[in-house]
Amino acid sequence: MSEEAITARAPLALRLRRGVRHLPNWLQLGRFAAVGASGYVVNLATFAVCVHALGLDYRLGAVVAFVVAVSNNFVLNRHWTFDARDGHAGFQAARFLTVSLCAFAFNLVVLELLVARAGVAEVPAQALAIAAATPLNFLGNKLWSFRA
Repeated sequence: MSEEAITARAPLALRLRRGVRHLPNWLQLGRFAAVGASGYVVNLATFAVCVHALGLDYRLGAVVAFVVAVSNNFVLNRHWTFDARDGHAGFQAARFLTVSLCAFAFNLVVLELLVARAGVAEVPAQALAIAAATPLNFLGNKLWSFRA
């Protein structure tokens, strides 16, 4: 039985311990963070333009910013972070979009709570909401969208 097959059948705690000790996982997380940072900038810049320059409602601005940023992040994560060029791009894109939509739904809830309930300004609230949704996004993409 291969090492991967043995690892797949191991208890979750053992798999987590092995995963944390595996240097390529940390390098991949670093690449994901770099892509996320670029998507973060793209998202916030698009959001700011939509809300301040175009006068869109902050919720609609968040949707537009999401679409632009998710496109940027899919291409970079597929080719650089997860080096998943061998997989079917359409299949990966559908999974990536599903994970991203789940993370985005969480993002919208946090954004609404921060703006409507806590009185935080829209752009800083969006920055915090994106940061809160990032762990969901990484785990979903690593474990499902671009898994080997």
